[in-house]
Amino acid sequence: MKSPKILIFIVTLALIGSGAGGLTWLKKNQKLGGPGIKAVPIPGSVKVSFDLPEHVLDFTSTKVAEDQTVLGTLPKDTSFAQRLYKMPNEFWVNANIVLMGMDRTSIHKPEYCLPGQGWRIDEKTTVSLPIQGVHPYHLQVAKWTITNRVKNDDGQVQEVRGLYVFWFVARNEQTDSHWQRIWWLTRDLLTTGVLQRWAYVSYFAVCLPGQEDATFDQMEKLIAASVPEFQLPPKTE
Repeated sequence: MKSPKILIFIVTLALIGSGAGGLTWLKKNQKLGGPGIKAVPIPGSVKVSFDLPEHVLDFTSTKVAEDQTVLGTLPKDTSFAQRLYKMPNEFWVNANIVLMGMDRTSIHKPEYCLPGQGWRIDEKTTVSLPIQGVHPYHLQVAKWTITNRVKNDDGQVQEVRGLYVFWFVARNEQTDSHWQRIWWLTRDLLTTGVLQRWAYVSYFAVCLPGQEDATFDQMEKLIAASVPEFQLPPKTE
């Protein structure tokens, strides 16, 4: 009567051992894929260099250094680029790119970051944006409407809206879904041994309630014009 139990125990240990061995082998032999953005290696560094375009349409921009708290919490091989775009009428958009290295924890779910900064997520939609260039294509992005309460110059608490537009891109792969990215990353790693180097691209603007559509119109123009400057187009058959 004890033999089946012993056999099950032995098989279980074997599966655990082989699984652990497989993961160890995979970790040692995996290769880091190329990014889906235009980047160049930094000699002597695990990071790469890239940037968002300085001038786009009527926007001027200022390069923004990454927050030291963020730098201290993310993996050392994480690469960043951030710019604050402004128009003459003071309308602004913050654009940000986070690029992972061998450590996949560089990129977090957007649902974690926004509430931690006081934003309430009101609506989630997806939008297809036409991207021009040598190889025109449509870029599927997530468009979230969010709300916060802030103090104005008079010290009064005021409700403001935010528009948060983002997507993920790797070499020949792009998606607006965090879970789709995770699935593709896992699939590619298991089938090819390549750890796709994903980037998390986001654009963020704040407006008063009722101005969401006009704000997104300006954001859409900025995104469509700036993306070809830093992102590689998807593979064409």
